Amino acid sequence: MYKVTSKKGEEFEIKFDKDGFSVNGKPGEWDIQKIKNNLYHILFEGKSFEAELLKVDAENKTVHLKINNKPIELKVEDEYDQLLQKLGMDKALTKKVNELKAPMPGLVLRILAEEGQTIKQGDSLLVLEAMKMENVLKSMGDGIIKQLKVKAGDKVEKNQLLIVME
Repeated sequence: MYKVTSKKGEEFEIKFDKDGFSVNGKPGEWDIQKIKNNLYHILFEGKSFEAELLKVDAENKTVHLKINNKPIELKVEDEYDQLLQKLGMDKALTKKVNELKAPMPGLVLRILAEEGQTIKQGDSLLVLEAMKMENVLKSMGDGIIKQLKVKAGDKVEKNQLLIVME
């Protein structure tokens, strides 16, 4: 069983079985024809739709579509996602990163971010020299730089706090 949620908060429960599928307990009677790569023609309950699959984001479990030229984003949760949510374990899997610590002792060569800057996951924050190698430390999540605890030229120890984020 899949739980599909739109950005507007509409929820649909989709079940597949040997006879086909059902949406919110109602058997699905669809006629779907592939027109080309990511473009489909759909007949559902006597209505015609054109659907274009724009993007599937497996990591965030979202599907981006255009239905009759209107963009739609759907979040898709399978039975395991729903079980983790029911057990309260879904929040344990998402880690909020509030600080960047030195992974090793070294010398701060350059600060690539500034206080108040909005950052995204993967953004370069600073360059740390360790064992004659330059290491670019990147953000592990989205946020805003709240405070820089070091400056270029500072020597740091392993696990020393370098940047505070919110």
